[in-house]
Amino acid sequence: PPAVPPPPGPPTRGSLSLHRAYLRSPLGLLRLGQLALGAAFWVTVAAHKYEGAAHFALFAAVLVWLLTLALFGLSLLGRWALVPWLGSRWLFTNLVHDLALGVGLYAAATGIMGYKAEQRSYCNLPGYSQRCLYSAYLSASICGGITACLYLFSGLYCLSRRCRDERDII
Repeated sequence: PPAVPPPPGPPTRGSLSLHRAYLRSPLGLLRLGQLALGAAFWVTVAAHKYEGAAHFALFAAVLVWLLTLALFGLSLLGRWALVPWLGSRWLFTNLVHDLALGVGLYAAATGIMGYKAEQRSYCNLPGYSQRCLYSAYLSASICGGITACLYLFSGLYCLSRRCRDERDII
């Protein structure tokens, strides 16, 4: 098949400039929410004692957060054409990232943290004097669930654009 040119970005200049239209778009706003709640998730887990499957939850959250930060940065600067092979498929790249990685890994991490919160629910009783991780695990699972929903919304946004044969993320 013939090579597909990358979708148009903002006008290229010698210096870096912000792609303000992306920042005001639904995808840009969803990315900001994903970054904020994703950071709240992994900071909450990392700041407390964690063991077992919580290691995977932390790994998944940090991995998806870093990839989201890279997508956001490249999209905000309008430099996705510089990414080999993926730059020409930027809308599809965002779609796969959101639905496969974002929703999948955050749903798994949310399930893990919810299960761990349920295991620690006994220490939520009044008068319990030992250090309790219930609230930290519950907070992380709530942040993870909302973040997974934000990834689902941004994935559906990218899917709707793709179904309308649009090739750009805005």
